[in-house]
Amino acid sequence: MVIILNIETATTNCSVALSKEGKTIFLKEDYDKNYSHAERLHVYIDEVLKEAGIALNDLSAVAISKGPGSYTGLRIGVSAAKGLCFALDKPLISVSTLEALAHQVSCNEGVIVAMLDARRMEVYSAVFDSNYNRIRETKAQILDEHAFGDYLEKGKVYFIGNGVEKTKELINHPNAVFIENKLPSANEMGLLAYKKFKTNDFEDVAYFEPYYLKDFVALKPKS
Repeated sequence: MVIILNIETATTNCSVALSKEGKTIFLKEDYDKNYSHAERLHVYIDEVLKEAGIALNDLSAVAISKGPGSYTGLRIGVSAAKGLCFALDKPLISVSTLEALAHQVSCNEGVIVAMLDARRMEVYSAVFDSNYNRIRETKAQILDEHAFGDYLEKGKVYFIGNGVEKTKELINHPNAVFIENKLPSANEMGLLAYKKFKTNDFEDVAYFEPYYLKDFVALKPKS
C-alpha cells in the first residue's frame, strides 16, 4: 500500500493531503488570502496523520509542490518535506504546481491555462490539453489583450489560478472560460505523486530546490 504525504505551499493556501494508492483520503488546508504556512503547516501534517491513524514511519514517500510560486511559501514547504525525508529515510517526490492546479479542471476539449499571479501584470503559466498533457512550457509572461490568442482562436480556453482576476480584465473572447477563486491544493497532488512513485522518480533530498522560475529579488524597505 503506497501512502504519500502531499504538501502544497506555493501560494497562500497552506494545504496538506494524505493519499493512498493515488487517492486523497484526508485533506487539511487553509484556503485564505493570507500566508499561514509557518504557523499551520506542521499542525496540518499532524492532524491528517492522526485522522488517518497513520504513523510517520508508515509513509511511503513525501511529495512537495515544487513551484513556481511564492518564494517564502515554497521554501517553507520544501524545508518541511526535506526534513521529514531525512528523518524518516523516505523518498522525496516533487510535483509541478501548475500541473496539479490544471487537474482541478475537467473538460472534454480545449486547453487549460494554469496561472499564478506574479508582480504587476505578470503571471506564471503553463498550458495543458484536456488530458493534462503539457503543450506549452511553464514561463513568466506579461499579460495583454493578445495573450493566449492562438489558443483562443482554436477553441475553449479554461483559465484557472489566482492569475485569473487580472487576466479576465484584459481578455474578452467568447472562448475564454475563467474559473475563479481557485488555488493549488494538495488534493490533486496524490495521483501525480503516485505515478512518480511507481517509476522511482525521486528527488535528491540533499540538493533539491524549489522551481522559482525567476530569481528572488529582495526589496529594500521604505524609509
